[in-house]
Amino acid sequence: MTAAEIRLFFQHLQSENPQPVTELHYNNDFELLAAVMLSAQSTDVGVNKATARLFPVANSPAAILELGEHRLKQYISSLGLYNSKARHLIGACEILAREHQGKVPGTRKELEALPGVGRKTANVVLNVLFGEPTMAVDTHIFRVGNRTGLAPGKTPLDVEKGLLKAIPKQFMQDAHHWLILHGRYTCTARKPKCHICPVMQECHWPEKTSAIS
Repeated sequence: MTAAEIRLFFQHLQSENPQPVTELHYNNDFELLAAVMLSAQSTDVGVNKATARLFPVANSPAAILELGEHRLKQYISSLGLYNSKARHLIGACEILAREHQGKVPGTRKELEALPGVGRKTANVVLNVLFGEPTMAVDTHIFRVGNRTGLAPGKTPLDVEKGLLKAIPKQFMQDAHHWLILHGRYTCTARKPKCHICPVMQECHWPEKTSAIS
């Protein structure tokens, strides 16, 4: 995809959704961190249902620690991998309480030192809470980056690096949300909705013509 096509690509996405936001529900910094940690291999809808039960009871590191791992599991048992997620969240809360006065740290190194927080989770937190122009490559962004020709890559890190290099600076802050939402609702894994796609003209997917017909 050429530089001119990339600029048009994001201009179209911006026009469709000028102020994109995460679909995870949260009311404070810790709630976002916890929700993103719980979202691994789970849908945002599923996470929001679980946190709607959990957060009114415990929405801070201290409250989660007081709740305890066993009771925490009861609130998030609807999510995949809930046993490991509960263990990681408890471990993260212990570090947040001990080393960060219960606050979510604002550096990649500190975030990735928390159990259950990898590069993707750290990128989401840095982007949403701290306004950093990061790119959290999930399955949707990986697909869109490769399918459209925007930033082809064999691994999520390849796609992340390609996107950070290709996306114009003026779009970087919101690009993560635009690409996730585009992959989630339009450029879907099965039967992509090319007939309503706002970036169809810029897309380099060789099968898009057949998908429209």
